[in-house]
Amino acid sequence: MTLNERFKALEADNAPGQEVRQSMEDKKGVMHGEKIPGAFVDFSHGDIDAFPPMPGAEKIWMEGFARGGKQAYTQYRGEESILAGLAERLGTFTGATIDASEEIIITPGTQGALFLSLGATVESGVKVAIIEPDYFANRKLVKYFGGTIMPVPLRYQEGLAQRGPDMEKLEAAFKEGARVLVFSTPNNPTGLVYSSEVIHKIAALAAEYEVTVIVDELYSRLLYSGEEYSHLRACSVVPKNLITIIGPSKTESLSGFRLGTAFGSAWLIERMERLQAIVSLRASGYNQAVLEGWLQEPTGWMENRIREHEAIRDDLLEIFRAAGMPTAAPQAGSYLFPQLPAMEISTIDFVRALRHQAAVIVTPGSEFGPTTERSIRLNFSQDHSHAVTAARRIVEMLERYRK
Repeated sequence: MTLNERFKALEADNAPGQEVRQSMEDKKGVMHGEKIPGAFVDFSHGDIDAFPPMPGAEKIWMEGFARGGKQAYTQYRGEESILAGLAERLGTFTGATIDASEEIIITPGTQGALFLSLGATVESGVKVAIIEPDYFANRKLVKYFGGTIMPVPLRYQEGLAQRGPDMEKLEAAFKEGARVLVFSTPNNPTGLVYSSEVIHKIAALAAEYEVTVIVDELYSRLLYSGEEYSHLRACSVVPKNLITIIGPSKTESLSGFRLGTAFGSAWLIERMERLQAIVSLRASGYNQAVLEGWLQEPTGWMENRIREHEAIRDDLLEIFRAAGMPTAAPQAGSYLFPQLPAMEISTIDFVRALRHQAAVIVTPGSEFGPTTERSIRLNFSQDHSHAVTAARRIVEMLERYRK
């Protein structure tokens, strides 16, 4: 693959957050020749004004800033005392101990952790099992690093006897030489949580076939209606080479600080550190201090955040399903992935029409895999009333272009 081809794989025109920004006046939008009442809503990412960062984040950051150079120039993996606290809390949360000196690194967002982990494991010709649909960057980074994608379908629709990746095709990919598996649970974009049975089966297969596993667990704290979660690293049998990625950017609304963590096999963390040392040196030193408050928010704060998101989820599900848009209820996270009916225009053109005519931004399903191009993804971590009115505008636009 040439350098031009590698960068072509990173095409970002339709990636979340990359839509053309308009002036505030233009953001009112026009539908049927009239200004649209209500707020412009950007479903490509969450609204941290509607859901502010975890309590105390600003104070903790300022305390880190006051420490000066000691905090600004941490070791590449992160400040030692912060790593120690994270290792203890993340170990408790995920059900397996973490060696703070060898098995964890702080990265510039979980996106940074994903880049480093794939950069540490994928080179030209390496076969990588990719779940479809899944996080948009997985496919792009594997192509960029020269890997060969081995797609594994995800069965995420409701009503199926077994939801999750097609396990027969996953094992077939392993038998055919896949050396790496990368996936997210809760799944981005569908919100599906892999069951304990599925997680244990993945762990056992990866161990049997000596496959390196990179698992993105970014939304594993935002679970709905008593859903249960299984961390792969806590299984009785685990892959020899495993990296888990978690960060506070989404659930805790700390995306502006660009913080993430990766933890797992020591030799992989060492590779990731070497790569980070030439990419960014470290996660922003001052910002690392904010992690001191992560995973120990005030009592009831997380439960209330879950309750508020679940209420928005349910209202949007009702609107889309009533409009004939099949939409699986996410078990966790803040994404909806409704399927569009047959339309007179392409999904990409429909997404553009939503932006310019309905003052709504969504992400086309093609970003998450080639088999879901007739879907759109919405991050419903928004002001509740604004999200509802925007969803109704989506339906109105749908009726305009439906075949």
